[in-house]
Amino acid sequence: MHRARMLLPFFRENGWQAEVLGVSPDQVAAPFDPWLVAGLPADVPVHRVNALGLGWLRIPGLGTLGLRALPALTMAGDRLLAAGDFDLVFFSTTVFEVHILGPRWKRKFGVPFVMDYQDPWVNDYYAEHREVVPPGGRLKYGLASALHRWMEPRVLQQCAGITSVSPEYPRQLARRYPWFRGVAQLVQAFPGAARDFDRLQPANANSRKARNSFNDGNLHWVYVGRGGADMAKAMRAIFMALRDHAPEMLKQRLKIHLIGTSYAAAGKGAKSLAPLATEFGIGHLVEEDPGRIPYSETLAMLRQADALIVPGSDDAAYTASKIYPYLLAGRPLLAVFHESSTVTDLIRRVRGAVCVTFGDDDADAAVAARIADQWLRQDQYREVLPLDEKAFQPYTDRGCAAELSSFFRGCVLP
Repeated sequence: MHRARMLLPFFRENGWQAEVLGVSPDQVAAPFDPWLVAGLPADVPVHRVNALGLGWLRIPGLGTLGLRALPALTMAGDRLLAAGDFDLVFFSTTVFEVHILGPRWKRKFGVPFVMDYQDPWVNDYYAEHREVVPPGGRLKYGLASALHRWMEPRVLQQCAGITSVSPEYPRQLARRYPWFRGVAQLVQAFPGAARDFDRLQPANANSRKARNSFNDGNLHWVYVGRGGADMAKAMRAIFMALRDHAPEMLKQRLKIHLIGTSYAAAGKGAKSLAPLATEFGIGHLVEEDPGRIPYSETLAMLRQADALIVPGSDDAAYTASKIYPYLLAGRPLLAVFHESSTVTDLIRRVRGAVCVTFGDDDADAAVAARIADQWLRQDQYREVLPLDEKAFQPYTDRGCAAELSSFFRGCVLP
């Protein structure tokens, strides 16, 4: 929901009046953050529906948010579109099951729709990497994947256009569906919102975790974001660099915090990154808390850390939209990403971080040596690299809203 949340304040100045249709927070299996709600613009109507309760999560195949919310979203969307003068529907969610409402509303009300590919709807990664167990296990993931492969072309053929956080996603769609090349496309990562950090002051300036543990004289490096097997290459290189190249004084004072690395609620979830540190003999430096934390607490931790690290996926198509708050946090920042990732190109343009890249065939030791040269030996973990604000402007919330608004106009009046 972050794309919509960050862009809502700027649609009106670009000629669009927005309304939001979403699910009540208490029926979403994720932490509720009142701070996010408080930042929504007062002049944007928000319509919330009640999905089937979280108890349905215990029933295999029926507990996903998309299926639980689909009946209520259908009825509420029908009422809104029947009563209002709407020009466009924008599906900005990775709950792809609800995208099937696009063809329904187009047929019933004559309103075109645009789909936001924040992730792939149909994902070939786990088919191409059989050694990696997909989220939820192979059986559950296989059933969901079969459903998605049936749904995607039927919805995609009806849409007026797509937005995508990665240029690779449209390329994947074009390989899968030859007719897709005629669909309007905009590649746009999630925006950076400096005002999010401004809103943290002073009431939300300190996260509970940071306040309790960051004032002990040690150096605290922080990563908040998902983990998983595809992040292992980057994390192994970081841990190997620390084991083999870090000064002893740094290793004596260093504490690495890995937070929110699973999609589970706070206090739950399996650790996927800390065990790698143990393999390299530096497990005592690493603390992993897999449970998700509220977004406002995430931002506060980024601001208070001594340095930030962001591992990238070994999937070249992966685009980490979380890189924007990391760049805006104003802390020393190490990003370790695939050489073909859009994050690599972004940091070359806007600076603000030490970016170490790796290729498909690079050995862990080679990547670790680059980290040592660019991050450790030059003491870059103590230096804040300035962000080129002019180069970063197109990636801000205001800049992205203007670009997206123009794209919408083209989808409504091709």
